[in-house]
Amino acid sequence: MIDRLEKEVDMLERHLQVLKMVIENEPIGIVKMSNETGYPHHKVRYSLRVLEEENLIEPSSQGAITTERTQEFVDELDEKLDQTVDKLGEMRIDSATEVEN
Repeated sequence: MIDRLEKEVDMLERHLQVLKMVIENEPIGIVKMSNETGYPHHKVRYSLRVLEEENLIEPSSQGAITTERTQEFVDELDEKLDQTVDKLGEMRIDSATEVEN
């Protein structure tokens, strides 16, 4: 159950790392991103596709570039991450709670 969450968090981390690279280096291509992050080309390509579907980046002849939506997403990101961390914290089961068999 937690394994899936961990995989999703890892994927989100990769998507955000790719987005950050686009923001800082636009336009930027797959090969450069792959070389700098160490992620295989197919994983970078997948992250770019996800980001494009979310309208956070768009392709250009020189590589990926940001969109009008990118800054709004970045501005809201920290708050959304904080809310998610809080929600996960509320899900804790105290170690003091004993499980009865």
